[in-house]
Amino acid sequence: MRLWSLHPKYLDVKGFVALWREGIMARNAILGIKKGYMNHPQLERFKIQDDPLLSIDTYLFNVYEESKRRNYNFDREKIGFEFTESKIDVTSGQMMYELKHLKRKLKIRDFERYKELKQIKFPDPNPIFKIKEGEIEPWERPY
Repeated sequence: MRLWSLHPKYLDVKGFVALWREGIMARNAILGIKKGYMNHPQLERFKIQDDPLLSIDTYLFNVYEESKRRNYNFDREKIGFEFTESKIDVTSGQMMYELKHLKRKLKIRDFERYKELKQIKFPDPNPIFKIKEGEIEPWERPY
């Protein structure tokens, strides 16, 4: 499971669809429906929020908004209708790690998309995140 900190606009088709699917699985884990994912490290930053469900729904709503921009048909009913204004901190090191990780994936599976992202020096985050200085997040499992 990868719940990207990066704005979903950077993802290729395969990565974007996987993000939606995995985000819904993460939401189900927070709801207690998919217990197997509850201890996944990618969920840590959502679980520690005052309202984890509102946080993951806000994250997924941002993914949903990108799906509309791309003219995809993601099921809006799979997420809630209440959101949070609260931001979740993400480190600059995490953002750079994810950008490098995504570029590595795209170089293999979508070279045209890779060429588009190659010039990006620092990525935008999913709008639920607020960037702070720091190294890779402690929950990350570097490759």
